[in-house]
Amino acid sequence: MGKVKHNSLSIWGRMLLYLSIMGPGIITANVDNDAGGITTYSVAGAHFGYSLIWSFIPIVFALIVIQEMCSRMAVVTGKGLADLIREEFGVKVTFYAMVVLVLANIGNVMAEFSGIAASADLFGINRIVLIVCCAVFIWVLIVKGNYKSVEKVFLVACVFYVAYVVSGFVTKPDWNVIVSETLKPRLQWNKGYLFMLVGIVGTTIAPWMQFYQQAAVVEKGIKLKDYSYHRLDVIVGGFVVNIVAFFIVIVCASTLFKHGVRIETAKEAALALKPLAGPYCYLLFAFGLFNASLFAASILPLSTAYSVCEGMGWELGVNKSFREAPQFYSLYTAIIIFGAAFVLIPNIPLVKIMLFSQVANGILLPFILILMLRLINNRRLMGDHVNTKWYNLIVWCTVVMMIALSLMLLMPQGIFQR
Repeated sequence: MGKVKHNSLSIWGRMLLYLSIMGPGIITANVDNDAGGITTYSVAGAHFGYSLIWSFIPIVFALIVIQEMCSRMAVVTGKGLADLIREEFGVKVTFYAMVVLVLANIGNVMAEFSGIAASADLFGINRIVLIVCCAVFIWVLIVKGNYKSVEKVFLVACVFYVAYVVSGFVTKPDWNVIVSETLKPRLQWNKGYLFMLVGIVGTTIAPWMQFYQQAAVVEKGIKLKDYSYHRLDVIVGGFVVNIVAFFIVIVCASTLFKHGVRIETAKEAALALKPLAGPYCYLLFAFGLFNASLFAASILPLSTAYSVCEGMGWELGVNKSFREAPQFYSLYTAIIIFGAAFVLIPNIPLVKIMLFSQVANGILLPFILILMLRLINNRRLMGDHVNTKWYNLIVWCTVVMMIALSLMLLMPQGIFQR
């Protein structure tokens, strides 16, 4: 990828240029710390202590490389990922990819609204009232706004993820143990551990991310001459999302795992933290869950609408009106209504839906990455901006690892026992 120089700009000028371009990378990455992600990280910390935190080191590099590929394809081709898949691989491949993506995203949206419901319970608010208010807010934000206004709201939401970092320090963990577990991982060859590992990767590098980020870069109109600044946006986003996830695991490992407390949801994690870490940690964790759930409940339906409309060749984009892009806004509206209404049904197994949606992301990810690799190494599309050998190696290693872990989950439990 060739670098474009901005030697004529002062340091302040470069900072302003970066701030004007910043958005798609940081927003896409942070949405991954959604209700499903927080639940996955909370359960990982509570059930396995610090034994899984080593995984964030390879994950952060894989995430940055994969998301950078999406952005590079967007800037060079001016097209979204679903659009490129349809043009290069045909309608049939696109159709199956969209079906799988829509089903996974609907499960994810249900998880977000269940996170909003859990937040209502934690703060003593009527969950029906909060869910309806949030659903209306999300709908108005996208349908009545434009890309610039929507992006500003999303960037503000990103700031509040610091609540989890603060709560991590409040619990006063043993940093010597954390450093040791991070740098000297102790793998466990049992199905529960591998299931959680696939879930962590699946929630940190989710298939919807590639579709959303590429579409967002296209709609924002980032040019090739400014791409180096957007690449920084992707790198910052990749590190920030993993730092937040890292601290969620630390909070639950240093309190819940230490005291043998078993949980199944982020709500249970927050409630269990109150007597162990105090009311401030409880409130920080609960507020973080609400912010993350509301944030992701806005992005995931938007990502689905972008992807499907690209794949079908329909008009799309937040900058267009409902009349100009009826399919785009209708799909967005339908997913919000379905996700919000489904959560209000009594006795729905939301915990299973949340955890399995994250694992499904991990299982589906390799297929999306293979299509991306074929696209980005196509010189007819990318010219001189194809992948380097190192990029290809990192992504292929991610593909092979996810396929191997997914196959291990299907094997009998006895194979993993020593």
